[in-house]
Amino acid sequence: MMSQSPSVLRRNGFTFKQFFVAHDRCAMKVGTDGILLGAWAPIVRVKRVLDIGTGSGLLALMVAQRTEGSVVIDAVELDADAAAQAAENVGESPWASRIHIHTADIQQWLNEENSRYDLIISNPPYYEQGVDCGTPQREQARYTLSLDHVTLLNCAASAITEEGFFCVVLPEGIGNTFTEQALSMGWHLRLRTDIAETDLRPPHRVLLAFSPRPGECFSDRLVIRGPEQQYSEGYTALTQAFYLFM
Repeated sequence: MMSQSPSVLRRNGFTFKQFFVAHDRCAMKVGTDGILLGAWAPIVRVKRVLDIGTGSGLLALMVAQRTEGSVVIDAVELDADAAAQAAENVGESPWASRIHIHTADIQQWLNEENSRYDLIISNPPYYEQGVDCGTPQREQARYTLSLDHVTLLNCAASAITEEGFFCVVLPEGIGNTFTEQALSMGWHLRLRTDIAETDLRPPHRVLLAFSPRPGECFSDRLVIRGPEQQYSEGYTALTQAFYLFM
């Protein structure tokens, strides 16, 4: 029998160049937000990574692709179905030995762990209660009731190394509020990228990297699509290691 070409698209998920993410049992599907964060987060001198609320395992897999074989990734997910699917996605990937999926509440899990991480990443909840998310699982994934931003910042602070980075992706307005909260708690904003769909539109997402250590903050802007609706040069440069069609 002929082996299936790796470029053949599978159903119920998203096919990347080096891995496949099934997401039919996850409340939050693979989307541009997660892909942007996974491709953007700084990985220089990273040895240990923590993915808070891993969902399908997307961020953990992207960081694994970008880092060397000695880098270990812990990915924590509260929802049992999503965690099981993340474990399956990781098991089928080239980095199964480096990514560890934990089904747990992040606060309780960190209370039992003594590890410190050079990079902590999260595509966190941001809806306030009252926004209809469709299903209880999607509400958990997107309501801040399950993990409010102060708690998230405290969790990251308890597990970050002195030189480490804590990175999130959020809607632009909520990201500004998140930044104010982080600064008031002693974090320092070191990287910020505002994301706009086109040059003519205002930013709708923001990528943020915080550190316990003060330093200069580098800010820029990324446009996803050009005037002909093709992916922009900047977006292509950032994500082409992952997208099958780039």
